[in-house]
Amino acid sequence: MAVRGIRGAISVDADDPDQIREATRELIETILSRNSITDFDDVISAVFTTTDDLTSVFPAEAARLIGMTTVPLLCAREIPVTGSMPLCIRVLLHVNTDRNPR
Repeated sequence: MAVRGIRGAISVDADDPDQIREATRELIETILSRNSITDFDDVISAVFTTTDDLTSVFPAEAARLIGMTTVPLLCAREIPVTGSMPLCIRVLLHVNTDRNPR
């Protein structure tokens, strides 16, 4: 078994807590499904970032709501690069897995 990092991103239409929670839930569930991760016990930690235009709620709140209650979570701001995608939530999951990197 090895520790692997898996990342993903999603955007929302507005700085709305419900949109941020729903998009974050969708992002996490999609990453877990596509990588055949069926147990939160395999997730070591998660780092979330948001662009400067998202300030109404922590994305980690959505992770807690779907059951990631024992996973260490961290939220941070993405650096404000000119021309980058607005209203964006990114995540880096650290997971225990037997899968090879791809």
